Amino acid sequence: MTLHRADTLGGRAAVVGIGATEFSKDSGRSELKLAVEAVRAALDDAGLGPGDVDGMVTFTMDTSPEITVAQAAGIGELSFFSRVHYGGGAACATVQQAALAVAAGIAEVVVCYRAFNERSGRRFGAGVQRREPSAEGAALGWNLPAGLLTPASWVAMAAQRYLYAYGLTSEAFGQVAVVGRGHAARNPAAYFYGKPITLEDHAASRWIVEPLRLLDCCQETDGGQALIVTTAERARDLPHPPAVIRAAAQGAGRAQEQMTSYYRDGLTGLPESAVVARQLWRTSGLRPADIDVGILYDHFTPFVLMQLEEFGFCAPGEAADFVAAGGLPLNTHGGQLGEAYLHGMNGIAEAVRQLRGTSVNQVPGAARVLVTAGTGVPTSGLVLGADG
Repeated sequence: MTLHRADTLGGRAAVVGIGATEFSKDSGRSELKLAVEAVRAALDDAGLGPGDVDGMVTFTMDTSPEITVAQAAGIGELSFFSRVHYGGGAACATVQQAALAVAAGIAEVVVCYRAFNERSGRRFGAGVQRREPSAEGAALGWNLPAGLLTPASWVAMAAQRYLYAYGLTSEAFGQVAVVGRGHAARNPAAYFYGKPITLEDHAASRWIVEPLRLLDCCQETDGGQALIVTTAERARDLPHPPAVIRAAAQGAGRAQEQMTSYYRDGLTGLPESAVVARQLWRTSGLRPADIDVGILYDHFTPFVLMQLEEFGFCAPGEAADFVAAGGLPLNTHGGQLGEAYLHGMNGIAEAVRQLRGTSVNQVPGAARVLVTAGTGVPTSGLVLGADG
């Protein structure tokens, strides 16, 4: 049973620093070095030093532990450190954890980070390899023998059902890909800078697992991204306008599995996103019409459409038309389809840039940004707002 009331976290913490490495397909350095570079860049951006940091949050599935990154970055004592599970679903929850810590007075300046060589090293898109037996992995045992071995194959099952249920073709997914790549084409930090695509390009790209084509699938990226979170009060004394955390939430749905929740009542939605949406709207007091920019986790295009529907931007089956009509400025950095796949952390950084007014695809007057994390798994989300 999830909460039926607003929580008290909103407005008590803010993101005050963002920093990243370059995004590439072969970084040529260790994941630890990538993490440290991103952390130092975020601290510089915030006008803070390593000695100001007393908390750190990262993901599981990470090779650079908090204490190791702290030591390498020159950070001293820590009063708070935490990890959030479920891959990309953890992205916004790292900021939630940091906000909880500073709101409770457990820490004052918390670093959230993610760094990996996901293209030149371990590639998540390669699927299940040498997995140790575990209770959470048992569900995969029902699907692997049928040939569902990779994330794309897991998502394809739900994607096919979505198209069938609403009488759509795979062009519906192409709408998301075209928008993301269009923004990436104007973003010098994006891997696909200068390379927009058309619906025709999408339709001509090769099948990965029907109905998913190559251009429906996110990149595999080497790089690092870090964020700095502190109290709303302290944030006002730092160099950049703060991105205030108006609401933060996590969500897991009934019969939740990791990417293979096939035994739910239906496959055309994302119940975990609905849990997050309800809490974000309750706590922020906002509604879809109040959001200026959407940074929606786009590991696969079909799940962007389902997120728009779960968050109430449009009715079920209508998201492709909503995207095509420009109903919401979407993934203005290019997303994971166009900029980089950093498990969603680069999306949070783009939300901060929108609120600062410094995005390369700036939405005029952007004051409220919705950010979501990985779907198909237990997930998380944020509403970030301008101060005041």
